Amino acid sequence: MDVRPGDILQMKKSHPCGCKTFLVLRSGMDFKIRCTSCQHEIMVPRLKCQKNIRKIIRDGQEVPL
Repeated sequence: MDVRPGDILQMKKSHPCGCKTFLVLRSGMDFKIRCTSCQHEIMVPRLKCQKNIRKIIRDGQEVPL
């Protein structure tokens, strides 16, 4: 799965604030993502994050999974 910094991820589960979209800040073995609603930053292991991705949005266009 091709996830790059700057991508917006729509996840299956929502953040406690109720938002389901996250901005990718860093990718590698872990993803550092930021909630687009409350700006909370989270480090998530790559496998756990990839299981929960529903959509990847890059430059306003949806990227096929």
